[in-house]
Order: sequence, then C-alpha cells, then structure tokens
Amino acid sequence: MTDAESRPAPWWQIVTIGRNPRVTALRLAVTVALVVFAWNFVFVPLRVTGPSMLPNYANGQRRFLNRLAYRFAEPQRGDVVAIKTSGLHNLYLKRIIALPGESVRIVQGVVEIDGVPLEEDYVPKRQPWNWPTDRPEWQLGPGEYLFIGDNRTMLMRDHEFGVQKRERIAGKVWQ
Repeated sequence: MTDAESRPAPWWQIVTIGRNPRVTALRLAVTVALVVFAWNFVFVPLRVTGPSMLPNYANGQRRFLNRLAYRFAEPQRGDVVAIKTSGLHNLYLKRIIALPGESVRIVQGVVEIDGVPLEEDYVPKRQPWNWPTDRPEWQLGPGEYLFIGDNRTMLMRDHEFGVQKRERIAGKVWQ
C-alpha cells in the first residue's frame, strides 16, 4: 500500500463528495429523479386568476396543487381544490361546500346543508344569493360535490360555481 492510498481524503472532498463517490453519485441521481417526478406528476404549480377566491387567494398568487391528496382519502367540506375544465392547464380554484348525498340550497347568501346553515368563517361578506332558483333545494348524487368560491360579494351571475363529479377534481391546493 502506498502512502497516497493510506492517507485520508482531504476534508473538502469528504464534505462535497463523501467518502465513497459512487454511492454519492447514486444518491444524487435518485434524488434528482424523485424531485423531477414530484414536480411533474405530483405537485403542479398554479397561479390564481380572477377574484372568485378573494380575500383568501388573491389574483396572481402562486400555489401548488397536490395531485395525490385524494388518492387514499376523500375530499372534505372546506377543502380548496382545483377542478378540471379542459386538461390540467385550465383549472378552476374553488372550495368544496357540499358532499355527495347532501341536499343544499343558498338562501339570502347563507348556505344550508340538509336544512342546517353552514358556518363559513372564510366568507367575510356575502350577497343575498338564492340557489337553486328552479326548485327548493339541490340533492347531490353519488360522487357529486358543490363548489363555490370564497368571494361572495360578487353577484351570483358573475360567479362560476356549481355541482361537479369527483373525477373533475384535479387535486387539493396547498395552503
């Protein structure tokens, strides 16, 4: 054994590369692959566009969408989700208000679930919306959710909301 082989590696080499460069290179490759996978398939960056989620989500704000959030759990009331309109690049950002099987209506701006007013701390002000207009209440079917934005100061006709199937939920928005 030569003198060079028995000497320990310099401190800077141990700090940057480690004691075994092959293991370090393998760890780096695995880490890069996981980050690329997560960025492209799990966490999708999105930008809030429009006033429908004010005051909680401002126009131009950037958020991340967790596409795996509902893989092993069901969406819950109050979750902010992205709803697919046409592909993964055109999404509505809305809050889940009513769950499958519930009957819902909005009377003078107050959401009622199965006849009980819903407490919505995230809605500071509201217009006197009445929905549905063609019947006393809306009965959600299996796999159907009611989505509404937080900005209820807008007139109802200017606000995009409604009932969508579970398949349209792209994922949960990270707060």
